[in-house]
Amino acid sequence: MKVWIENPFDNLPLEGFRPQRYWLMASAFAAAGHDVTYWTSDFSHSLKAPRRLQGDFFGPPFAIRLVKTRPYASNVSIARAMSHRRYASAWLEGAMAEAVKEGAPDIVIASAPPLSAACAALGLRKALGCRVVVDVMDAWPQTFRRLLPSALKWAHPIAFAPLARMARRAYRGADLVTGVCDGYGQLAHSAGAPSYYRAYHGIRLSAPAKQAPHDGLRLVYAGGMGRTYDLETVVRALAEIEGATLTIAGADADAAAGLRGLASSLGCADRLFTPGYLSSAELEGLLRSSDIGLVPMARDSFVGIPYKLADYSAASLATASSLSGESAELLSRYRAGIVYAPSDAAACARAIREIADDLAGFKRRARAMAESEFDAAKIYGDYVAVITRLRR
Repeated sequence: MKVWIENPFDNLPLEGFRPQRYWLMASAFAAAGHDVTYWTSDFSHSLKAPRRLQGDFFGPPFAIRLVKTRPYASNVSIARAMSHRRYASAWLEGAMAEAVKEGAPDIVIASAPPLSAACAALGLRKALGCRVVVDVMDAWPQTFRRLLPSALKWAHPIAFAPLARMARRAYRGADLVTGVCDGYGQLAHSAGAPSYYRAYHGIRLSAPAKQAPHDGLRLVYAGGMGRTYDLETVVRALAEIEGATLTIAGADADAAAGLRGLASSLGCADRLFTPGYLSSAELEGLLRSSDIGLVPMARDSFVGIPYKLADYSAASLATASSLSGESAELLSRYRAGIVYAPSDAAACARAIREIADDLAGFKRRARAMAESEFDAAKIYGDYVAVITRLRR
């Protein structure tokens, strides 16, 4: 079976990062004997810079196609919206040319967002007769409601009506909608999706490493630093926990400078570290030397199950999280972390202290959660089986 997988956002191992959802998905299809092409952007969404590929570009057991993409500096901007439209158009053009040259795919798996590319996949089906799977990574346009001032929340359906129309078109038109959590399935069904399959983010599990003894409590946050993430609250919590350190690993230098300024005003600047964006090996070393991973999401976040939960638990880190819903249910079921009220620094500090009182137990149970819920071999092996049945 010829399988095309499209996603512009995930980091690539060829850039020095750990394999993420779509790389692991492509690897699973290739391991099952399918002919796989992975389409992605030539622009790094995480670093906001052109991709700089390292190592053997032809090493993976599948083909890679880079799509020309207009750069953008902010996740929330007109420039990003325009970039997505151009990306979708360029991908559709390149995919049609590839089909003429190498033959049409049997299955196209397109991530959503960007919704414009998911809709472009429907154009491929019309032209080529392939099946289309839309894989939901984030709740667009629902997640943008938080960007509006409180007095204008009522205008959300009007302001984001074009995105809502694209979401309905993508979900209704797909042969199957898949996604990273059950909550996105509810959104897809409400928009008319014919069926839905949930596949959590997977991570390749290595043997748990023994942690070297260290003084104090080591807190870590690794990921984006935009408005979705309430990093000021965790810095304020840090100021309340004597002897703890906090490492925030992310690419936004301006945001990091602001957090260091806040820490200085709170008297904990010497316990806050901002090393910037880390490679896969550097991130693995940081997580393995830490105790508690933080998931500090804004109050009105629509994130279901973030990459961080898999990363942290695979490294045997307990989690202090402000996410409700499925993430909270998993942490509660496995007793792998504590959920605190969003934007409440005192509640965040209490959650961290509660974890610290039984740190070894929380870390052990977090690893058990990773092995049960986030094992990439099982998650993407099952995903391949589901998609293969769809083709039949």
